[in-house]
Amino acid sequence: MCWHILGAGSLGSLWATRLARAGLPACLLLRDDTRLAAYTARGGLTLNENGERHTFAVAAQAVSAAQPIERLLVACKAYDAERAVAAIAHRLTDKADVLLLQNGLGSQEAVAAMLPQARCIFVSSTEGAYRDQDWSVVFAGQGLNWLGDATQSLAPSWLNELEQAGIAHQWTSSILERLWRKLALNCAINPLTVLHQCRNGALQAHAEEVTALCAELGSVLRCCGQAGAAEGLLEQVQQVITATAANYSSMYQDVAQGRRTEISYLLGHVCATARALDCPAPGLNRLRLRLIEELKARGLPSD
Repeated sequence: MCWHILGAGSLGSLWATRLARAGLPACLLLRDDTRLAAYTARGGLTLNENGERHTFAVAAQAVSAAQPIERLLVACKAYDAERAVAAIAHRLTDKADVLLLQNGLGSQEAVAAMLPQARCIFVSSTEGAYRDQDWSVVFAGQGLNWLGDATQSLAPSWLNELEQAGIAHQWTSSILERLWRKLALNCAINPLTVLHQCRNGALQAHAEEVTALCAELGSVLRCCGQAGAAEGLLEQVQQVITATAANYSSMYQDVAQGRRTEISYLLGHVCATARALDCPAPGLNRLRLRLIEELKARGLPSD
């Protein structure tokens, strides 16, 4: 069965090249014929791993193609997910599997609601990757892909293909806890790196601010039934800050390069959840407003 991949960014390209390297059928879904022509002229996707570059002739087609889709990896940004999936929803078979690889929360549920006939599997990834040029991805950090289905616990039979492709993964019956935990980590680190214009490690100088945010995030997590995601949150945030001290957060990089951020699916989602549950979160709300003002001052979208 072919792996159709919607979103040829860093993680989508990382999955596509590893699947192709293992001899598994993969196909990029590109937005139009112009983009397809550019990819065809390039001759494939390049994977840069451990300093070695290899190009793989991954198949590609426009979103408008007619081929039915039985397995779809949605690897685009959270704010693009609904629109992108809507464009190819008519191609999905009745029992299609749809893997949703988005940051934050909110977009996954919205896409799943659009596709009642499909099995939507949520993915939380700790792998690191970035594009060093068009159609080329650098595998920057080993990690793990947590996969799970919020509606049924039975693991799909095709997980062995991820094993074959060397895509580190773990099936979990508590995927929402994993997603909430990652969201909380992102909310405690990413916005502050933008506001303080710093690498992750420099947040050690703002320990009081980080501690207060983690306390509020823990309260929100417990209010929404995700107490497990709140356990040891501050300690893990501190570990991440130390382990990635020399790195710039993904949100910092988006802002620095003039790209839209995923604020609505990170801080926005946490604040909306707190408001809906009547859970006090004044520090998180202030942080969100500070970040919105920063984005507006830079001429970037704040939604």
